[in-house]
Amino acid sequence: MITLSGRRARILAATTATAGLVLVAGCTSSGSDGGTKTAAGGVELAKAGQLTTCTHLPYPPFQSEIDGKVQGFDVSLIDLVAEDLGVKQQILDTPFENFKTGAFLNSGQCDLAAAGMTITPEREKHVDFSDPYFNATQALLADRKSGITSLADLKAKGRKLGAQAQTTGEEYAKKQGHDPISFESSDAVLNGLRTGQVQAVVIDYPVVQGWLKNKADADAFKVVGNIDTGEEYGFTVKKGNAKLLAAIDKAIKQAKADGTYKKLYEQWIGPYDAAAASSSAS
Repeated sequence: MITLSGRRARILAATTATAGLVLVAGCTSSGSDGGTKTAAGGVELAKAGQLTTCTHLPYPPFQSEIDGKVQGFDVSLIDLVAEDLGVKQQILDTPFENFKTGAFLNSGQCDLAAAGMTITPEREKHVDFSDPYFNATQALLADRKSGITSLADLKAKGRKLGAQAQTTGEEYAKKQGHDPISFESSDAVLNGLRTGQVQAVVIDYPVVQGWLKNKADADAFKVVGNIDTGEEYGFTVKKGNAKLLAAIDKAIKQAKADGTYKKLYEQWIGPYDAAAASSSAS
């Protein structure tokens, strides 16, 4: 997933996954505002009474601002964690590069990061990942008029390829010998395709699924290749934050066991694909 340099962080309220959710106040240690910074299970929070999530917007269907609220698959899953901890989720929109280094986690500005982020050995040097919660594949989406049927076609026909900056999709394209035009966000990637800056893009397939729900986009573009790169998404916490990590893993496991994961998948992504739920976290 993503980067957005120079963008100021901003706090946005997250929606609640469960209607009529009852929130329970935590106990023990107090923050400077007089509220508690220790949630259920002894999980220490950055700010009293809330689970602060760093993300990067927009990245539908995982997180995007809809009607003034941040919503999506990731948001709904972390709402379940917040519910278990007896607090509300609050979202901080930040540049994606901070997730790679764990900067906002280390500084105490966020408790966790949720941004459709692929688990990689390099990233694991700086942050601790939850159990995988989503198996992600890449898609090659092309302009129907371009005649492109594969990545090889792009070079042969002299067409331009786009990708989201600092993402695994961009890395994959480069490893295949391409020099993709980099865009700062998924919205910018789609706009590049719409305006003809590029004739094809490589990006996470669930994002493409969301785009193609729009009839105009479905009429103009088509998926000409699915690329299984073996990627898995995970949520991240500051290294050593074992209690919060355990709470996240517990919520993911429970959601898969009781059908909540399937329900949220169908709500935000589309027809349920059992292969999307990583077996290692089932």
